[in-house]
Amino acid sequence: MFETLSDRLTSVFSSLRSKGRLSDADIDATTREIRIALLEADVALPVVKAFVAQVKERARGAEVSQALNPAQQVVKIVNDELIEILGGETRRIRLAKTPPTVIMLAGLQGAGKTTLAGKLAKWLREQGHAPMLVAADLQRPNAVTQLQVVGERAEVAVYAPEPGNGVGDPIEVARRSIDEARRLQHDIVIIDTAGRLGIDQEMMQQAADIRDAVRPDEVLFVVDAMIGQDAVTTAQAFMDGVGFDGVVLTKLDGDARGGAALSVRHITGRPIMFASTGEKLEDFDAFHPDRMASRILDMGDILTLIEQAQKTFDEEQAAKMAGKLTSGENFTLEDFLEQMMMVQKMGPIKNLLGMMPGMGQMRDQINSIDDRDLDRIAAIIRSMTPAERQDPKIINGSRRARIAAGSGVSVSAVNNLVTRFFEAQKMMKRMAGGMGIPGMPGGRGKAAKAQKKGKKGRRVSGDPRKAALGKASAETAPSEPKPGGVLGNLGGKLPPGVELPPGFDPSKLKLPGQK
Repeated sequence: MFETLSDRLTSVFSSLRSKGRLSDADIDATTREIRIALLEADVALPVVKAFVAQVKERARGAEVSQALNPAQQVVKIVNDELIEILGGETRRIRLAKTPPTVIMLAGLQGAGKTTLAGKLAKWLREQGHAPMLVAADLQRPNAVTQLQVVGERAEVAVYAPEPGNGVGDPIEVARRSIDEARRLQHDIVIIDTAGRLGIDQEMMQQAADIRDAVRPDEVLFVVDAMIGQDAVTTAQAFMDGVGFDGVVLTKLDGDARGGAALSVRHITGRPIMFASTGEKLEDFDAFHPDRMASRILDMGDILTLIEQAQKTFDEEQAAKMAGKLTSGENFTLEDFLEQMMMVQKMGPIKNLLGMMPGMGQMRDQINSIDDRDLDRIAAIIRSMTPAERQDPKIINGSRRARIAAGSGVSVSAVNNLVTRFFEAQKMMKRMAGGMGIPGMPGGRGKAAKAQKKGKKGRRVSGDPRKAALGKASAETAPSEPKPGGVLGNLGGKLPPGVELPPGFDPSKLKLPGQK
């Protein structure tokens, strides 16, 4: 969604990094490029003017002129202002003191309200709530049926007493749904209302009547992030006609320029609360302004990546795998398949890599990744016997031909997988051994090297016979006193031409500063 804006801003900041000091001309040129980037991203003109003015004012202040790295300071200012324009901080749902909490969805037809109702219900169910969906869109053909299907997929209850398709009173359905939720002990009610292809008085009046009938705790305006400048006009019309408490952005995975996300909050003064990033019910989460600003500036979104991993990975399995790696046990194809399936549950690989800092510069390579390659690898591994997964070294030519036929791939694909796995296995063993870093668990640092030496610092031969001879000679050799004090510091030897008096013991010599 924000690729164009991200690319433009990244190029602007890269030109600043070579400058040790920023002049007024540099600041003017930078803010001019930022203005162009925002306008190209379909950000509303009033928002662009306010944003650029604030960045320019701060860039000319003491925080940049006195900074050790002015370019980084300008990036920080832009990041701060992006966070502010996106809402400042994450806004949570206000829950009613006495259940149920009523959430009403409003917006134009085609914005994705019905699907979003299911996503929100599933998200709330995973938070420990018991939501109920209400089919109050009785105008659009099959809207009630669609909500019932979405509710079934989200594993939440759906209240749909009317068939829809122009039949039934949506205001009465919404009113009765509150009593039904209390009777069935649902603590959250999500009402899906009707929309229109454009703004009209009938739609606004119906939404206002439903709002007055149920007195919702939250009215969420659902807006398609791909409609550009029209998002601001629509949001303002709903604000004046119905009023809303928060904004939900849908279709953030699209290829539009995404200026609506930067404009709606500034124009209406209402925070963006949720964002939908895909077609699946799982592609939905609370909107975090700081994380979105970080993504726009190509600084990654590590916190979201960690949260997705925590939701997907089983703690017991992760601890078991970590123990296997640190102990140096063999990493098998069974382990590899298990880890790959967990990564797939987190979402498309492109999305995961996109959350890493600096990945905007590798966008072409990331876009070339095909998730179906993981499915092919899984098919190859599943075509192996348990013994072959545990010990891939036994996979000979005939076995590889059988595995290729069973998984529907070529023998060369099986060969590539096995070869790459052996390389990964070696890397895992090196990681388990600490890769020669002192202090790492199992590391081959000084302590490990010392164990390979004999008692007098001699290395033990690789030949067992020579090693035994060396050990025997070391045990029978007379022990020599080790010089201490001054001689110890000189390696046990005196400089040429220096002699000590008879009976002199250098170890008892006291130097200045010694007690």
